[in-house]
Amino acid sequence: MFTGVHAQGQDAPLKLVHTIQLPADVKGHFDHFEVDLKGNRLFATPEEYKSVLVFDLKTGKQIHKIGGIEKSHAVLYREDVNRIYVTDGEAGDVKIFDGTTYAPKGSVKLLEDADSIGFDASTNYLYIDNGGGDVHEKYSMLSVVDTTAGKKVADIKVDGDTLEAMALEKSSPKIYVNNKDKNEIAVVDREKRQVIASWPVTKGKPNVAMAFDEANHRLFVACRSGDVVVMDTQTGKELTTFPITKGVDDAVYDPASKRIYSASDGAVDVYEQTDPDTYKLLGKVTTGPAAKTARLASRLCSTPPPI
Repeated sequence: MFTGVHAQGQDAPLKLVHTIQLPADVKGHFDHFEVDLKGNRLFATPEEYKSVLVFDLKTGKQIHKIGGIEKSHAVLYREDVNRIYVTDGEAGDVKIFDGTTYAPKGSVKLLEDADSIGFDASTNYLYIDNGGGDVHEKYSMLSVVDTTAGKKVADIKVDGDTLEAMALEKSSPKIYVNNKDKNEIAVVDREKRQVIASWPVTKGKPNVAMAFDEANHRLFVACRSGDVVVMDTQTGKELTTFPITKGVDDAVYDPASKRIYSASDGAVDVYEQTDPDTYKLLGKVTTGPAAKTARLASRLCSTPPPI
């Protein structure tokens, strides 16, 4: 099942509002979600179900099943071209589907374990982790796909057999990538298409999820050990940490409310950023066993979080 929560006021930062029951034959873990707010759709990725499930956000009912996928990991929906892009870790590609009919519109070949994504809206380039240990290599690829043309334009080699979440900086060409294998942050220049720095993460491990406060140069590196390590992107130094539920897989920073949400194994933790170096726990909501991926859709909240 899926759990839906709304952001509330200071005394109750999250409120459980809805639970979506899944078909009985959907079992196992989910990876990353996508939301189409205009179309009121939620895209979900049951990894072993060989599909992407599409739900109506208002009713919670399943409205479609996109098949032909071996192992779905992440989804991008581009409203301007009405296309759905899905990373398929087993097939080692990005599959493209029509946003209305869900008909396949092509694919872009990558390496196996095509997984986490980062989208640059200024270029319409999609950055995708792939390769590494699943193809018996000690390095991974950060591949660049032109989503308008439906073609791969570059591969960026990163030392380490497992990459995870990433954050793209809008004010510079930098991408910050969780290098789980090395327990460090790989800093990639997307113009030079190369790694320009590596920052050790010593205060938590393994580093999996990531959120970013670009205005204050704060990178939130969420680790499955139960820690969020706060790093200064101007210096690459670790500044502080704060505890979260163990087993994290997704994290997000909401600049409007100055809150950090982390989805871990069975709970969502909510912190308030009172200043760039101070973080206060507002509360947590119990979700379900192994429920550790999430998507923030703040525009769906009936009561916007206070600023």
